[in-house]
Amino acid sequence: MEYTQLGKSELKVSQIGFGCMSLGTDLETGRGIIERAIELGINYFDTADLYDKGLNEEILGTILKDKRDKIVLATKVGNQWRADGSGWDWNPRKEYIIKTSEESLRRLKTDYIDLYQLHGGTIDDNIDETIEAFEILKQQGKIRYYGISSIRPNVIREYAQRSQIVSVMMQYSLLDRRPEESCLDFLLQKNISVVTRGSIAQGLLTGKPPKMYLNYDEEEVDTIAKAVRFVGGEKRSQAQTALHYVLQQQAVASAVVGIRTIVQLQDAAGTPSTPLLTKAEINFLREAIKQNYYEQHR
Repeated sequence: MEYTQLGKSELKVSQIGFGCMSLGTDLETGRGIIERAIELGINYFDTADLYDKGLNEEILGTILKDKRDKIVLATKVGNQWRADGSGWDWNPRKEYIIKTSEESLRRLKTDYIDLYQLHGGTIDDNIDETIEAFEILKQQGKIRYYGISSIRPNVIREYAQRSQIVSVMMQYSLLDRRPEESCLDFLLQKNISVVTRGSIAQGLLTGKPPKMYLNYDEEEVDTIAKAVRFVGGEKRSQAQTALHYVLQQQAVASAVVGIRTIVQLQDAAGTPSTPLLTKAEINFLREAIKQNYYEQHR
């Protein structure tokens, strides 16, 4: 496994991160796959208070409580479940973030969170109030660093310019190259790392039957999937090729992968040990379908 420094922080995160949303609710199944992930060198585990109404954090905390010094623990805040459980509402207010951080710490069975992330954000939020909440938690030692999880360029710019965020989690893949236009170079200049999600595009880049995805039709999705398979050849799996594409962007520190099985885990974790994409391979993949761009929140 290879490790990358996360922005201006002292955290070194594995290039393949473990996206815990797909972990499930069975403790022992989760324990087996997470312990194997650590054996394979994965140290970055990403969850959120939203997942399974906090149960995901609780299971993760139980599994990792005796391994705390070996891992980088990241969670998210900002989505508040309604009292009747029917859904959630956006709440980036200082009081809510500070209160909810205590609940996450309790469920995660830890005294501190390595990376606390705002789970969304709009340009109409009181951004300074949200930043103040994270700064208070940092001063109190309850979080080490903070970042945001957002695909909105206008929101990303505001936090990059007004706060001490060390990372931005965003969807980025060969089927979603929107960050290449407006975010990656900007964040690199700011020394703010990108953590990617959705980099195998719901499995569409790894062999799942093609379907519409964002602005791409079924035929276009099939075309890029075939290109990924061709480029991988016998050197890499399709997932490894897709992950290399995002990891070879200088701004990207880690690709967080939703992992459900040991087979998926071993495939993803093996990515850094497979050959890098050549410039010719990267260009071939980029030319397979037209690039998409952000149309909103610019």
